[in-house]
Amino acid sequence: MHVAIIMDGNGRWATARALPRAAGHRAGADAVRRVVRAAPSLGVRALTLYAFSAENWKRPPLEVEVLMRLFRRHLLTETRRLAEHGARLTILGRRDRLSNGMRELIARAEAETANGTVLDLRIAIDYSARDEIARAARALVERGAPITREAIDAALGTAPSLDLVIRTGRERRLSDFLLWESAYAELHFTDVMWPDFTAAHLERAVADFHSRTRRFGALAAS
Repeated sequence: MHVAIIMDGNGRWATARALPRAAGHRAGADAVRRVVRAAPSLGVRALTLYAFSAENWKRPPLEVEVLMRLFRRHLLTETRRLAEHGARLTILGRRDRLSNGMRELIARAEAETANGTVLDLRIAIDYSARDEIARAARALVERGAPITREAIDAALGTAPSLDLVIRTGRERRLSDFLLWESAYAELHFTDVMWPDFTAAHLERAVADFHSRTRRFGALAAS
């Protein structure tokens, strides 16, 4: 199954503990490790994490720099571990607004993990679903290709199909994340802040998913 997670609540988690927001982001990185480690044993074969939206550039420059440093650090420290555990890493979103060094690290990490078959791990950085849909449509028009669902699927390059979207941190919205792919995804919202999210929380969300009847517009089987 393909699970996507909107990792929300780092800043509020830190504020509630009278800590700087940067501490929340560092704690959130620990939650990423826990979830990535647990996902395959729960039947999750693809995991997409929303790390930094296109709108997040509006945050204070110091906070953005903290996030970028965290991304760089974890690309450096986690790539080998991902490869050893059979995880294939792909970064979604724009890259032209990232530093040259960050782009080089991303390319290296994707190359080093390209043969992973246990988990398809996708991290969304500088990502906007609406921008991605517009980009896919422009590409099809430029090629003179018919604009069909299948063509947009291929242009977005977001297979496998998305089954479950989890959002932490009390909010109840998709926030411009995988809008096309979420058309028939199940949604699971939790009040748990992302730094507190554990393998047990993921297991409960997956169990909740399996308890639902997915009809895709048809009638339930009698």
